[in-house]
Amino acid sequence: MSPQTVFPFLRWFPMSRDGVRADLLAGITVALILVPQSMAYAQLAGLPVVYGLYASFVPVIVASMWGSSSQLHTGPVAMLSLMSAAALIPFATPGSDDFIALSIMLALMVGVLRLALGLFKLGAIVNLLSSPVIVGFTNAAALIIGLSQLSKIIGVPFPRSDFYLADLWGVVEQIGTTHWPTLAFAIGAYLLIVGVKRIAPKVPGILVAVLAATALSAVIGFEKKTVVPLEQVRSAEIVHAFETYAVTAASIDALTGRISATNREIADLKKAGDVESITRAADLGAVVQRLNIERATLKKQNNVRRIDLHAMALEAVETPEGRRFHARGEVPAGLAGDGRTWRFDGVREGRVTLSAGGAVVGDIPTGLPSFAVPEMQWGVMFALLPAAMVMALIGFMEATSISKAIATTTGEKIDASKELVGQGLANIAGSFFGSYTVSGSFSRSAVAAKTGAKTGLFAIVSALAVVAVLLFFTPYLYALPQSVLAVIVMMAVFGLIRVAPLVHAWKVNRTDSVIGIITFFATLAVAPSIANGILLGIALTVIVYLIKSMKPRAEIVARKPDGTLGGMESHHLAPISQTVVPVRFDGSLTFSNVAYFEDIILKAIADFPKARAILVIGSGINDIDASGEERVREVGKQLRKAGVELYFSSLKHQVMAIIERTGLVGECGREHFFPHKEQALKELLARYDQPANSGGDKPGNQPGVLAAA
Repeated sequence: MSPQTVFPFLRWFPMSRDGVRADLLAGITVALILVPQSMAYAQLAGLPVVYGLYASFVPVIVASMWGSSSQLHTGPVAMLSLMSAAALIPFATPGSDDFIALSIMLALMVGVLRLALGLFKLGAIVNLLSSPVIVGFTNAAALIIGLSQLSKIIGVPFPRSDFYLADLWGVVEQIGTTHWPTLAFAIGAYLLIVGVKRIAPKVPGILVAVLAATALSAVIGFEKKTVVPLEQVRSAEIVHAFETYAVTAASIDALTGRISATNREIADLKKAGDVESITRAADLGAVVQRLNIERATLKKQNNVRRIDLHAMALEAVETPEGRRFHARGEVPAGLAGDGRTWRFDGVREGRVTLSAGGAVVGDIPTGLPSFAVPEMQWGVMFALLPAAMVMALIGFMEATSISKAIATTTGEKIDASKELVGQGLANIAGSFFGSYTVSGSFSRSAVAAKTGAKTGLFAIVSALAVVAVLLFFTPYLYALPQSVLAVIVMMAVFGLIRVAPLVHAWKVNRTDSVIGIITFFATLAVAPSIANGILLGIALTVIVYLIKSMKPRAEIVARKPDGTLGGMESHHLAPISQTVVPVRFDGSLTFSNVAYFEDIILKAIADFPKARAILVIGSGINDIDASGEERVREVGKQLRKAGVELYFSSLKHQVMAIIERTGLVGECGREHFFPHKEQALKELLARYDQPANSGGDKPGNQPGVLAAA
């Protein structure tokens, strides 16, 4: 084993001065995109923005050193960020400590799965994801990701439930309460990014928009938040609504804690393995199910309350006793309001947070992530396995497709198994430093390739730039409007939507295209659990494949006018002979289709009652298993009893090797196996079709046929 096998980054050396300079430039350029993108994607994953920066440090370095592509940039990506949030929402509240711990544990799970796939060289499993399924899923996921940012664009709450389309409709219904300055920041950021791209393509428009929006937000005091005791709100109805919301939120958190603790207890009981423990685990499972239903009900109630609370506009009034908040339109006579519209933002321990401005990133912890072993919640882990497997496959597919696309221009050889190992190690190592699930990024990798990155050193440079941000610059990002981050996400994912591949698939194979379309609508319907959408697509693909493999192309052949062989029914041809019946079978003889092989032979006998020889043209038979060999043996015996002989021609070497090893050739007689179909037809027609050559009355025999053969 060469050192490069264990340490792939050794291929970078020796480095030239020009190569190092190119990597430094590419790394800095990518970092200018990575910082704002990572913060935006962290919010998409339901995490504080700092966790996007954590995911852009250790995983980036590890993936660059142990991956196979020199231009692939690993880190937070939109697709896996959404899938991470969707997988964890049923188990914890986004942004909570438990949610963060589960996000890190999920990254470890995805990393272990990818590493295992890479070490055992199982990258081919991604072939289960057919192109139409991938396109259908990607289109749906891009719509879900992009539209999930709409609430941040217009500055209204986004209710999170188990039905994404209903949540989205809840956002649309709040358009009347749009916070116009928030929308203005979003539109301004979009125009600035697009404008910079057109005027100065080499300048990172995303960074320009982030810096400009942050500076303007800080200057005008865009956030405008205040935290006051409930007593300062002079509306009994509104105060009661605040308190009800707070009590319900506390109940949801308590239920989440009980569910997690109970799941851990169930996992411990199952490990014990005795009858009493298993019985107790089953009883607790029923308890968890009841608690989940109760929590879902409370979440649904608070989702409605959150929207209703946001619609309650308040106005601040200065009184001799201090500032008081009244419902807009209910300010007492003789008092003047401040002219601002204050809305509910949160409530905790008898104090309510009100906002008259827009949402900003807020405080970002300064400093590097510390080393910590991920918290393993075994009960939740097993429930997350399906989502983790899908995320492992989707991330791998994303990373390898990006790497191969770039390799077409660089000429670099991409090893899918090594890429899996690199991506797996990146997620595993990152999980010990506060990172959530990461994968290869198309946009950042494309920038790296375009700016001339030579080795993975460029990715390490970008990670070091993130380190500098974490150590020195996080306080300056406090005022960054969240609507700007939402625009960055939207622009990134809407570019992934493609309709042309599905249209093309319709022309090639309508069944595949229909499966892609079903995957698209299923993913939308089951969102936020979008992993179920692609699992349905995979299941349909496998089912269709199995159906096709159970009934491969098989038909009786005859001579076409040009002398070649073609399907008798499909080309409306006259049979070659009534005694010699050639049958083409274009499928492997395995357990899944041997019954169909027998049916085809029996059909040939039924259609040609005077048949004395059945010739199986086996050039399309690539494999034969024990079931196939056994059935061929039995069919041959049955035909011989009926006075009909079974012959084969054009069998491939691997198939002949198997049937020789099993003794089938010796049992049937080597004269029953021909190397070429034309030789077989010539000899069999001469042997069995003599009456026709002597002027017999067999229908279908035509002068010149034998000569043509």
